[in-house]
Parts: sequence; structure tokens; C-alpha cells
Amino acid sequence: MSPLEGLGFGFSVCFTPANVLAVLLGSLVGTLIGVLPGIGPIGAIALLLPLTLKMAPSTALIMLSGIYFGSMYGGSTTSILVNVPGEVTTVVTCIDGYEMAKRGRAGAALAVAAVGSFIAGTLGVIGLMFLAPTLARVALSFGPPEYFAIALLALFVLSRISGGALWQSLLVLSLGLALGTVGLDPTSGALRYTFGSTWLSQGIDLVPVVMGLYGLGEMFYVAEQAGGLPRAAGIRFRELFPTLSEWKRALPAIFRGSGLGFFWGLIPGPATVLSAFGSYRLERRLSKHPDDFGHGAIEGVAGPESANNAAGTAAMVPMLSLGIPFSPVPAMLLAALIMQGVQPGPMLITERPEIFWGVIASLYVGNIALLILNFPLVGVWVSFLRIPQSVLLALVVLLCLVGAYSVNNSLLDLVVLVVMGGVGYICKKINFDMAPMILGLVLGSMLEVKFNESLYLGRGDILIFLNRPISGFFMISLLLILVVPPIWRLMSRYQK
Repeated sequence: MSPLEGLGFGFSVCFTPANVLAVLLGSLVGTLIGVLPGIGPIGAIALLLPLTLKMAPSTALIMLSGIYFGSMYGGSTTSILVNVPGEVTTVVTCIDGYEMAKRGRAGAALAVAAVGSFIAGTLGVIGLMFLAPTLARVALSFGPPEYFAIALLALFVLSRISGGALWQSLLVLSLGLALGTVGLDPTSGALRYTFGSTWLSQGIDLVPVVMGLYGLGEMFYVAEQAGGLPRAAGIRFRELFPTLSEWKRALPAIFRGSGLGFFWGLIPGPATVLSAFGSYRLERRLSKHPDDFGHGAIEGVAGPESANNAAGTAAMVPMLSLGIPFSPVPAMLLAALIMQGVQPGPMLITERPEIFWGVIASLYVGNIALLILNFPLVGVWVSFLRIPQSVLLALVVLLCLVGAYSVNNSLLDLVVLVVMGGVGYICKKINFDMAPMILGLVLGSMLEVKFNESLYLGRGDILIFLNRPISGFFMISLLLILVVPPIWRLMSRYQK
């Protein structure tokens, strides 16, 4: 059937009572999980996965998808209001969202985040509906050299996200890469940098690092402040409408973030995280007000929030059409299908169209439901953050501990969480940005594996990265990015 016929069939599946309830329940639960720091979509889906065994496969996947996208909607709330990311993808939102809140524009930031997420999610679903088979084939045509070149380019470009000194970015980036080498060598299986500890053999996971730096670290810093945790002020409905000038700055960022996020979502790896960082970097480059970034630029909220939602939708492309997940959350959704006895892959569209088209239709409905629910319920979400200071501090710490432990059920993750909490506290005190470390930890493993695989394919010839057109393009782009700015600065000084 054609895409439009398939969409019509999907709506007939989605609008059954059970599936409508699944969409609404998943969206609400996901938003709540996103608002409360510590758990995130991976932990939530892992905890709720056994409950879906008694549901129909389409209903189960629809509800889990609602949790997934709802958590990305809700994650912006705590980032904007109290500077604590609800989950990893909203780290970037803290930078300007919280600054807007301190200037009394929290309502505008929340509205732009919600509208941006809705537009990006809707555009992403359209792309998923029309381009799933073709785009999946393009993504799968990349070999190890292409993935290595993309990862290396992303590291150098996105490591400058903070806009700080180059030496600072590279130092922190190197620390992230070093942490990524702890544990088993992905190529040989040998233990590295474990110092004889069996705990360290499992490696350093991203979740406890992020929650430590941006969750516990923030709580430690707030605990010593006389004022305590930043108070989430009440927001009235009329305060949710940005001004005309704010819309003029936000809308282009929303569409740029949507396009960038959809592209990143088709590449293996943590696309939602990378797309948010990439969008922020892009908006800062293109903005007519670059000095506003870090001090409450609305594009710094609109772009990243749109990008991570578009990337989350695009990540469903290979999972649904080819049965290959490119990031952790689609892997959890794939596990749900397998537990239901459904075989994912190219035949899913023809053999189980009620699942494929039902999920696509539910994403349309879920995006609308999230937009409608998030505006009137902003006061409810804010009320969760207006709990007495001591209780909320303890709750955030508890949720960080639960969230870090629930991913791998490992005590090492709790140790990493606490250590990184101390590191985050110190860096907060000295105003040292640690965002590049996350990029190093995220991309380090892919960089290493793809480099080894590329050398194996090229029989040890390092020129394989330049001989292949796509990887060669990315490597030359990286060289230009590294060489052209210093030359340009030297020429500018010489002309003066």
C-alpha cells in the first residue's frame, strides 16, 4: 500500500480504545519521567517492559513509544526551571533555558520547547512515513571508514560547544575519551585500565557520568548555597506565549534543528544527544546575537529541543524497517517486539502492517496529545518542582541513584555517580565546563572500533579514510575546519 493508504490504515488501528489509552498513558507517564531527574527513557522502558507482555504487540509498542517521546518533552521542564536535566538529551537546554527562567521568561522557554518538539516530531514522522526504506538503505551503506570520519568530525566540531578556550575543550574531551577506554577492549576483548578490579571490567557507563555531573553535582552546589535549590516559580497560562521577536528568532532554529536532528537520527550512535549539541553549535554560529548564548538565547532552547525530538523519530527508521536499532531506546523497543514474538525486519511492513502503520499513526496522535497536555498541565509539572527544598533535594539525589543503578544493576555505576557528582560540584565552583567530556565518552567507543575495522579493511593502509568518497569528504572537511580559522585570524591580523 502507498504511504497515505498505510497512514489511513494506521489511524484505524490507533483509534481503537486500547491504543488511544496506550498513547495517552504513555505520553503522560513519559512526561512525568522526563520532569523527574534520574530515570530517563531507557530506565523507564526497561522497568515497564514486562508489563507490556500481556498487551497486543501494536499496543505495547505504541505505549512504549509514547513514553519515549513524552520523556523528551518533559525533560526540558527541569532543565529550564531548576537547571537540572531530566535526562541526557536535555543537558544543552540547561545552558540558555535556565538563564531565561532567571530573567522571568521560563514560560516562553517552555512554550518554545514544546512547540519545537511538536513541529520536529511531526516533521520527523512525515519523513519516517515516506522515506523509511530509502533512508535506511543510505545509512546502512556507510562502512567503518565513514563512521570513523563522522565521529572524528563530530568530536572536534561539537567539543567547542561551550565556546571556551580550545585547550580547555581538548583537555576535557581527552578525559572523556580516556574514560571510554576503561573495561574490555571492543576489538581484542582484553581488559584495559581496570587495575585488577572486576567492577571496572564492565566499563564506565554514560548515564551515571551525566547524572553525576549535572544531577548530583548541581545538588551538592545548591546544598551549600544559602538560598537552596532554585525555586520553580508558578507559571500562569498567559505567560506561556513568547513575544513576536522571540518567535522570529525561535522558528528558524526549530526548522533547522528538525532537519539536523533527522539527519543525525539516521546515523548509529546516541543521535539525540549529538543532535542537541550540534544544533546548539549551529545556532550559535548562525545567530545575529551570538553573545546572547549562555545568557538566555531563545534559539539555544528551540534548536536543541527540536533536534533531539527529530533525531528520536528518525532513529525509528532502521528499527522498524530493517530491525536494526541505532541507539539504546530503539533497541529497547526492538526487544519489546521480540518478546511479543514479532520478527522485526524488512518484512514487518507487509506481514504486520498493523504494527508498522499503527505506530506511525500513534506518533502523530502522540505529538498532538503531548502539545495539548503540556500547555494546560505546565502548572502540574511545576508543582512537582515546588516541593519543599529539603525534600526535593533528597528526591533528586534518590532518583539519580535509582536511575544510575537501574540501567545495569551495578554498584560501580553508583560509585561513578558519586565521584562524578564531586567532579561536577568542583567544576561548577570554578566555572569549568565539562560538556565536551560527555562527547568524548559517547563517541570514544565508536571512534576506536571503527578505526580498527577500517584499518582491517584497508590492510593497515591509513589512506583508506581518504580513498573512499564519503569518508574522504568528512576528513577533508575536518582538515579545513582545523586549518582555515587560524589562517583566517592570521590574515586578519596581518591586514590590520
